[in-house]
Amino acid sequence: MTSASPELIIFDSDGVLVDSEIIALTVLVRTASEEGVTISVEDAIRSFRGVKMADCVREIERRLGRGVRDTFVADVRQATALAFDAELKPVEGIHAALAEITVPVCVASNGPTSKLTHALGLTKLLGHFEGRIFSAYEVGSWKPDPGLFLHAAQTLGVHPSRCVVIEDSLSGIRAAKAAGMRVLGFTGGDPGVEPELAAFCDEFFHRMSDLPALLRIE
Repeated sequence: MTSASPELIIFDSDGVLVDSEIIALTVLVRTASEEGVTISVEDAIRSFRGVKMADCVREIERRLGRGVRDTFVADVRQATALAFDAELKPVEGIHAALAEITVPVCVASNGPTSKLTHALGLTKLLGHFEGRIFSAYEVGSWKPDPGLFLHAAQTLGVHPSRCVVIEDSLSGIRAAKAAGMRVLGFTGGDPGVEPELAAFCDEFFHRMSDLPALLRIE
């Protein structure tokens, strides 16, 4: 990316805008246990963070040695929505960061649109992104494939080289790099993910309060 200022900031949702990953993975672990496979939340973070649902299900079935029940994904979605209603919060500092960012923003996620709008609505973030929410399910392209990010940029009329992606997962970072976009890795204050993010992203940061300054290019 050149020194020109970015024209579009593309946010991931889970773990970047909303503090949802532990909630959602806990539900997935619990639903998997009902099928007969024991997975720790720590293992789920390593194996499933930033991974599309179909691939999560495939891995669970591999560990089970058989297919999951027909309603497995629907049950996970329903239980996750209920857990979000009870527990979901915005990522600390995201409201203040968005208030400082003057560049247009959008969200691009592997999750379905219904989950995205639900999560953003619960956390009072929907107003920042309404009309600019891009789901992998709508375009048929899931991270780490770059198609979702490229679709968002094309739809909003911005060249990939003028986009900055905010991601917290390796699959998302790889998708952004494959799309030819600058990518900032958000650690969420977890030093354990620093080596992974640092190896692939352009820069990484720990607090959302640091993001506006990183986006300013003099």
